[in-house]
Amino acid sequence: MASDPHAPESGGGPEDRKPSSDEAHSAFTPPLGVPCPPLPEDEHPTSEFALPAGVRPEAPAEEEGSAFVPPGSTTGQTPLPAPVGATAMSTAFTPPHGIPAIRLTKEAPWQDRMRTMLRMPVGERPVPERRAAEEEETGPAVPRVLDLTLRIGEILLAGGEGAEDVEAAMFGVAHAYGLERVEPTATFTLLSISYQPSLIDDPVTASRTVRRRGADYTRLSAVFRLIDEIATEGITLEEAYRGLAAIRRNRHPYPSWALTLASGLLSGAASMLVGGGLPVFIAAAVGSILGDRLAWLASGRGLPEFYQFVVAAMPPAAVGIALAAAHAEVQASAVITGGLFALIPGRALVAGVHDGLTGYYITAAARLLEVGYLIVGIVVGVLSVLYIGLRLNPDLKGKGLSPEQALPSYNEPLVQITAAMLLALAFCVLLQQERHTVAFATLNGGVAWVVYGALANVVGLNPVPSTAIAAGLVGLFGQLLSRYRYASALPYVTAAIGPLLPGSATYFGLLNFAQGHLPQGLASLVTAASLALAIAVGVNLGAEVARLFLHAPVGEGARRAAKRTRGF
Repeated sequence: MASDPHAPESGGGPEDRKPSSDEAHSAFTPPLGVPCPPLPEDEHPTSEFALPAGVRPEAPAEEEGSAFVPPGSTTGQTPLPAPVGATAMSTAFTPPHGIPAIRLTKEAPWQDRMRTMLRMPVGERPVPERRAAEEEETGPAVPRVLDLTLRIGEILLAGGEGAEDVEAAMFGVAHAYGLERVEPTATFTLLSISYQPSLIDDPVTASRTVRRRGADYTRLSAVFRLIDEIATEGITLEEAYRGLAAIRRNRHPYPSWALTLASGLLSGAASMLVGGGLPVFIAAAVGSILGDRLAWLASGRGLPEFYQFVVAAMPPAAVGIALAAAHAEVQASAVITGGLFALIPGRALVAGVHDGLTGYYITAAARLLEVGYLIVGIVVGVLSVLYIGLRLNPDLKGKGLSPEQALPSYNEPLVQITAAMLLALAFCVLLQQERHTVAFATLNGGVAWVVYGALANVVGLNPVPSTAIAAGLVGLFGQLLSRYRYASALPYVTAAIGPLLPGSATYFGLLNFAQGHLPQGLASLVTAASLALAIAVGVNLGAEVARLFLHAPVGEGARRAAKRTRGF
């Protein structure tokens, strides 16, 4: 039986059946007996891309994804937990070498934590902890944070801190105020810092130029305390600015006349190290005081630092020549050697070698070039006076101005230890150190000379390794004291290496040059350079030993350095 197309569907109830009257038909239904007109072509649209009859359609292609989405066939990798709101397709995958566990404990000094994060890639650095007050606000004041960071870095770089320590301090300040993607850079005269809010935002970069340098370790220590308060105690940005302004307003702890007397004491103590008595002490002190006053006068007239060293080196050499010409019973060579101790740029040398050993080669090259220019200034000043004196009176060669008889071997432990401690004390005053650090630095200088004297005079070791070992202990003790007080290590190290500076070797080289003995003079200057490098390397090695063994690493692979190049 044929089914009626208008019959209701089977299985429905009586109430569900449609009515069979004509009212159920559409108004567009043609009357009975009239054929249905063909549908217009517009109601059967066809596409020019339609497949011909009999052709099987292809399977749909995979949805186009992002280039950063890992392929679906990747196996054998454990995905990291996806962040909140992220889809499964955006989940990151563990790299083949694994992701190191990063544990930056609050017990470690902020210097170690910041150095560790500086050597990490940006994507692996821990997110800074934000305080509740910061979470309620829209975010940190980026321009002000960058400005504060640059001002702090300027004081540290001008005070003689190494480039790595300056960058660690800058990164610590920015990180403490919630700037995650921040990259500080410190070179010899330029500081810059760049902050990128996200991968799609434009970075914000600020820079500052260091035009003046000065030795004020009191200000340096105050800045370190301020950084420690920012990194650990979470002081506000306004409080940090007020603290920095107070540091800049503070006067130097020692007046200029005290610095001049300290310069004389330094030269007199240095002359005692090489065998000078009380007359030599007084003569060396007078020459150094005159040189210091001349240098201050040249500085006030705006002369560059090179010429300041030239004029500062002349009076000690002139005093030595005058005493030799007057037939005084005074070792003229000891007087000139003492005057040179106050001029040798040991602080800049140690900082330059430290930057080179830690991978900041551009800054290291600039610092060492500065040291070279300053030494050339000393050479010009001393050689000018020696050359004129020997030309005017050739008989001076046999009156204490001969390298063969100038300074005989001198070994008086009590006198030399006392002189070494006086020399370190004078350096502390010249460096404007805080009074509570003077005693530690003075004691550290005495220990350095005891170790050097024991190795060089008792054991008979070569002066270069003896100097390196003594300087290594200075760096180790300085790092210990700085970690104990959460301060910079420079106040405990720089003054303590004063007794180890190569004053005698430098003078012998200059004297040989003045007398026309170029090979001997070159050999003496090479010895002086070797001793100076031994001091710098020893200080850096002692500090690295302290960081390596006295504090456990703050994470697996922490404080990673660059890999060795293997010759290519």
